Amino acid sequence: MPRSLQFAAFVIAGVSLAQAADLAVLRNGNSIRHERRQVVGAVTRLYLSDTASGYIEIPTNEIQRFEVDTAPAPLKPQAQPPAGVPQFQQPVAVMPKAAVPPQAAVTQPVIDRASLGKLVNGAGERHQIDPDFINSVIRAESGFNSRAVSKKGAQGLMQLMPQTASQLGVTNSLDPNANIEGGTKYLRELLEKYNFDVAKALAAYNAGPRRVEQYKGVPPYYETRAYIARIIRDFNRQKLAENPSLGLKQTKRSQHRSTNAPSTVSAASPPQAGTRAAR
Repeated sequence: MPRSLQFAAFVIAGVSLAQAADLAVLRNGNSIRHERRQVVGAVTRLYLSDTASGYIEIPTNEIQRFEVDTAPAPLKPQAQPPAGVPQFQQPVAVMPKAAVPPQAAVTQPVIDRASLGKLVNGAGERHQIDPDFINSVIRAESGFNSRAVSKKGAQGLMQLMPQTASQLGVTNSLDPNANIEGGTKYLRELLEKYNFDVAKALAAYNAGPRRVEQYKGVPPYYETRAYIARIIRDFNRQKLAENPSLGLKQTKRSQHRSTNAPSTVSAASPPQAGTRAAR
């Protein structure tokens, strides 16, 4: 057979396959059955039926390959017709499954404050950190939203980054129990790393330990310093609510510092279990 005829035969075969029922195999593992296809710019238009309007468009780079669909076309359910009327069934295309992140596929429980309190108290006892301090961190990080996800990818009540969560052994950061346990463990590690300097530990939790080492203390970031001040202020508020007499001590300390205010936020002692108010 001359080469020109061989090429013509190949083209005809290709057209024949495109007109038959095919499968578009996507990179995410799903497949879409279609009658024919057409490339339109950066997308491939998959016609699900013989009509011109029944199609979907998929980015061409998301399609891994095409295969001939050898399976029978699935049947579309039909309502039962009246007695004596024949029933006809029409083929329907298989629609792709939506890509769902692994953690989002499982419905995460909404935890109530009583249950949250038990989790925080348990984690605080195991890692010797005042539960009020853990609550202050949770309030600053997520506002007690167990499903919170930041633009940078931090997840859950204590906003664990995926890499940090992995290092802490947390497989699902949206699980309140695992998130609080991992976040509290991480706080304890940071407190020990910085000799229980609360400001440095919180700075590392917010901006990362490398930034604390880079600046040899609290980084000069407004967001980080405001974050530290907000947590310490909230922690003090909780302690003053429990014991109003601490307010007199706070007033004397403020008067003593008024003539020489420090440029960075500091804390008098680590917020371990039983700690009163941080400065």
